[in-house]
Amino acid sequence: MKQVVQNYKSGELAVLDVPVPGCKPGGVLVRSAYSLISTGTELMKVSEAGMSMVGKARSRPDQVAKVVQSVAANGVPATYRKVMGKLDSYTPLGYSLCGVVEQVGAGIDEVTVGDLVACAGNEHALHAELNWVPKNLYAKVPDGLAPRHAAFGTVGSIALQGVRQGESQLGDVALVIGLGLIGQLVVQLLAASGVRVVGADPDPVRCALAARLGAAACGDPASAAVETAVAELTGGHGADQVYLAAGGGSNQPVELAAKLSRDRGRVVDIGKCSLNLPWNAYYEKELDVRFSRSYGPGRYDPEYELQGRDYPIGYVRWTERRNLACFLDLVARGRVDVEPLVSHTADFDDAVATYQRLKDGDLKAVAVLFRYPEHAGEAEAPAVAVPAVPARASAPGRSGRSPVRLAFVGAGNYATSMLLPHLAQRDGVALSAVVTTTALSAANAKRKFGFAEATTDLDAVLGDKSIDAVFVVTRHSSHAELTRKALLAGKAVFVEKPLALTEDDLAGVLAAVEESGNDRIQVGFNRRFAPLLREARQRFGTRSGPASLRYLVNAGRLEHGSWYLRQGTEGSRFAGEGGHFIDTASWLLGADPVSVYAVATSGHQDVQAVLRYPDGSTATISYVTTGPAGLPKETLDLVADGKALRLDDFVRAAVYDGRRKRWVGSRLPKARDKGQNAELAAFVKAVRTGGPMPVPLESLVATTAATLAVQAGLAGGAPVTLARTP
Repeated sequence: MKQVVQNYKSGELAVLDVPVPGCKPGGVLVRSAYSLISTGTELMKVSEAGMSMVGKARSRPDQVAKVVQSVAANGVPATYRKVMGKLDSYTPLGYSLCGVVEQVGAGIDEVTVGDLVACAGNEHALHAELNWVPKNLYAKVPDGLAPRHAAFGTVGSIALQGVRQGESQLGDVALVIGLGLIGQLVVQLLAASGVRVVGADPDPVRCALAARLGAAACGDPASAAVETAVAELTGGHGADQVYLAAGGGSNQPVELAAKLSRDRGRVVDIGKCSLNLPWNAYYEKELDVRFSRSYGPGRYDPEYELQGRDYPIGYVRWTERRNLACFLDLVARGRVDVEPLVSHTADFDDAVATYQRLKDGDLKAVAVLFRYPEHAGEAEAPAVAVPAVPARASAPGRSGRSPVRLAFVGAGNYATSMLLPHLAQRDGVALSAVVTTTALSAANAKRKFGFAEATTDLDAVLGDKSIDAVFVVTRHSSHAELTRKALLAGKAVFVEKPLALTEDDLAGVLAAVEESGNDRIQVGFNRRFAPLLREARQRFGTRSGPASLRYLVNAGRLEHGSWYLRQGTEGSRFAGEGGHFIDTASWLLGADPVSVYAVATSGHQDVQAVLRYPDGSTATISYVTTGPAGLPKETLDLVADGKALRLDDFVRAAVYDGRRKRWVGSRLPKARDKGQNAELAAFVKAVRTGGPMPVPLESLVATTAATLAVQAGLAGGAPVTLARTP
């Protein structure tokens, strides 16, 4: 299928061939009929992409701050790869469309194939021939409403949520500053609810359009016309609400809002304009400043948007989806007229030229629609998976000239910044296929790393006998099931940590090993492969007595909305990351733990885990999220037999013997190496030669069991004894 994309680094716009998205449970696959260009939000994104790197940095200081933090935690090379990987990727455009349901996922029963729906979301209602849309981001189109009008559903919901935030009442007077697409819709919604509206915009054509659609008066904000109109309609008291629907860097809108608001009036920000509030003006009138968050309650809540968990109507009357349905109903009943807003309708194949005309100013428009072919062809039929052929525990060697053929399931930040750059440069490796649930991420990985195929069809890839190994680099909750499927298909598996989130998941993986005879698994515990740590271990030498190990992990806080925080589905942070540190401790101590005792702060964010080993050694792992940003991310001390090993964030290491340092090793902070490249080399070699996996399966299972035991210990408040790995 085709999709409109943009490269944020170069500014290039393209209509790209990408795989058809899969129809996942909890949503529907929609074939687009019309999609709407937001001439404000989208053109701002297109313009930003055309800036220099300095210009991009100035426009997004929040992202610059994140880059600085990443450099401190991960070093310059890893941060550079991550940032450039994001910049030099195709990103989608679009967030408002109407289309026909082509396939219905499990758990959906309120729509059927052939129904017309309006869709929302900058990840799901894209300028693409087909989109997978989750349950709470689409609404059925009322009978009789034209698809081109229903395509306004998302932007209409944005305007509607802004009006709700203003809490207007019959007879109020409102000022709308900015008469672009959102402003025009706000004018109509206010007029439909009995509010007299004054519009302000420097463009006389837009002022005339707003007056035609219900505004009592309109004018240039720099003239006296707007102030005079507000004064006449309010008896000199000022507007009850001011809606900021303007964009750009000027502070004029917020200054005008203060000037023309009544005492204790409300100012609602809907657009993205400068908000340098003049303190005296806002203080003296005690103005109520409110923000309108996109389409309404549910926006940015992954449980609502992705998992379909609705808010009870008794507590949240108007959610994203209910706003969408409400706006469609208003248009269907003629209370809002969107046809006069359509400045241009373009064929989808002409998308790039249309954006260029808008950017250059050749096309003056309030709203532009993309029209899709009525018969764009059938969706690609999924290939039938070849029955799995169990592999032997000791795989046969390969010809030295035959490359190891790899498939990736998932192509997120970690895969594209820490794994694929190493593999793409490695001789004797062929990147055969990349599988993702979203079409564009697969297309990006194919373009950047040279995959032969990009697809959303996992079964076809697992059924491809030419593929030797599968990398599972998806979200934590899917690791065990994907690993199980790949093992049963006879593939060697590299799965990012964790291997499993529950004992049942771990048992399922082991059952697949037993059923298939295939134990070719490597979990991404890379720290034991870090060159500096390996040299320090060698310098430390053997020991005769028990050891004490302390591992401090300054994990830091996560951003609000991070999928790592979805403990209900993705497990706790320690469940996801703790295996890294347990594996490192066990490797240094040369054994698997026999018991675990764990305590945590409220909310189980900061965890202290004490592991005991067969020879009496102990390892204490302190996993904290509340440490300062300047503290090194990982520090480790190992003490035994009068010797000590110290590792400081994979930048410095030292071995102490008696009263002196016997060895000191260091790396430049920018060259911090946590072992990913060496781990990948060991895995590829094992697949090529048929030799043993880099880490024995027994150790991987023991580390996973110990990580799960930490969670059990936190729940039970007592030490947990670990059974011997079967």
